[in-house]
Amino acid sequence: MEKKIVLIGAGSTSFGPEMFNDLYLSDILKGSTIMLHDINKEKLEMIYELLVKENERVDNKFNLERTTKRSHALKDADFIINSIEVGDRMALWRQDYEIPRKHGSTQILGECGGPGGTFHAWRIIPPIVEIVKDAEKICPHAFLINFSNPMSRVCLAIKRSIKSLKFLGLCHQIGFMTYHLPRMFDKPMRDLKLSVAGLNHFAFLMGLIDTSTDKDLMPKFNKISLDYFKEREQRFEFSTLTFEVFKRFGYFPYVGDNHLGEYIQFGEEFTETQDMIDWIDFIDKSGQAIYTRFLRKYERLKKGKYPKKGILFGRPSGERAIPIIEGIIENKNSYEIAVNIPNDDIVENLPQDLILECSATVDKDGVHGVELGTLPKNIAAILRIEATIQDLCVEAVLQESKELAIACLAVDPNVGSFEMADKIFNEMNKLQKGFLPKFK
Repeated sequence: MEKKIVLIGAGSTSFGPEMFNDLYLSDILKGSTIMLHDINKEKLEMIYELLVKENERVDNKFNLERTTKRSHALKDADFIINSIEVGDRMALWRQDYEIPRKHGSTQILGECGGPGGTFHAWRIIPPIVEIVKDAEKICPHAFLINFSNPMSRVCLAIKRSIKSLKFLGLCHQIGFMTYHLPRMFDKPMRDLKLSVAGLNHFAFLMGLIDTSTDKDLMPKFNKISLDYFKEREQRFEFSTLTFEVFKRFGYFPYVGDNHLGEYIQFGEEFTETQDMIDWIDFIDKSGQAIYTRFLRKYERLKKGKYPKKGILFGRPSGERAIPIIEGIIENKNSYEIAVNIPNDDIVENLPQDLILECSATVDKDGVHGVELGTLPKNIAAILRIEATIQDLCVEAVLQESKELAIACLAVDPNVGSFEMADKIFNEMNKLQKGFLPKFK
C-alpha cells in the first residue's frame, strides 16, 4: 500500500539504515515514498546515496527522497518516525553525567533520569515540539512515532504541545524479556503474552500467559526467575539492583540495572560507578564503530566497489515502528508488548497526565493501551515520584521557567537540595548555553 513515511533524523547511521532495513522486509508498504530528513546535509546525503543503492538491489521497491527542509518533508505524510539528537550526543552526555556528580548528586548514568536526564530533556524537547507543531499544521492526520530519549519526558512534552496529532513512543528495552522468556519456559515467543506497566526505562512485568493453554505463568516466573537471572548476571543488564528491586517490590523490572538505577534514590547503592562509566564508553565506541562502518561502505560506493551483500542485514531489527505502521494500515488488532502512550485511564492510581510504558493493541484507529486498573501501591508510589519530576521538567522547558527548573532538580531523589540544584544548574547552563532554553 503506497504511503508516505518520513524519517526525521535520517542522517544517523544507527537510525536511517535500520528503519530502511525493516521497510525493505515489508511487502505491505511496497511502493511507498520514504522521505529522509535531517538538518545535517552531509550525513543525510551519505545515508541517502547508500539507501538508493540498497533500493536498487530490491528493484526500487520504494520511492526514496531526501530533504533538509522540514515543511517539504512533512507535506502529505502518513507516518513520521522521529529520532533526532541535539549537538554532540556523547560529549553532552558526559557533561550530564559528570557535572551533577561533581556537585554531590547520586545519579548513576545521566541519560534519561536524574539531573543529567533532565538537562538532556531540556535540550531535545524544544526542537521536537517545533517538529510536532509543524506536523499538526502540515499533515494533521499523520501518525508520529518517537524514538528520541528521554522517552517519557519527550512524549509528555509532545502531549502538552499538540491538540490532535496521534503519537506514541517506542523503546527496545523490552527485548531483554523477549530474549529470555522463551529460554526460561522452553516456548516460542508467539505462545507467550506479556503485559507490562510503568515508565520508560522504569517498568515492570505485570503479567505472563501461555496463550496455547491460557495458563498464568507469573507464579512460575516469580519462583524461577531470580535463580535464572543470577546464573546469567550481566552488569549492564540484570544484576544486583534488579534483584534487589524484585525482592523488595515483588515485580520484575525488565529494563536493566543501568536504566532502572536512574530513577531511584538507592540506585547508587546497588551499582558500581565504573560499570556506569564503562556503559557510556561502550555506547560511544559502538556509535563510532557504526559510523565508521557506513563511512567505509560509502567510500566503496563512490569508488564503484559497493559490496555485493550491501549494508542491510535481511532480518527484522527488533524495533517495532514498521510492524505498528502495518498494523494500523491493515487494521490488524495486533498486540504490542510495550509502547509509550498517555495514561488516559489505563492505570487508575497514577497521574492521568502521564506517559506510560504499557501493553497495547493496534488497529486502524491507532494504538490503544490495555487497561490495568490499579497497580500495587509500592510500585505506584515509586513511579509517582518520577512522574512528579517529569511534570516539573516538562513545564520548566515549555515555560522557559528558571524557577521550575531549579525546583525540578531540587526535588529529584538524586539531588535533594536547592543548594546542590543551584550549583548544578549554574554550571550546566554555562556549559550548554547554546543548546538549552533561555530560562527566565
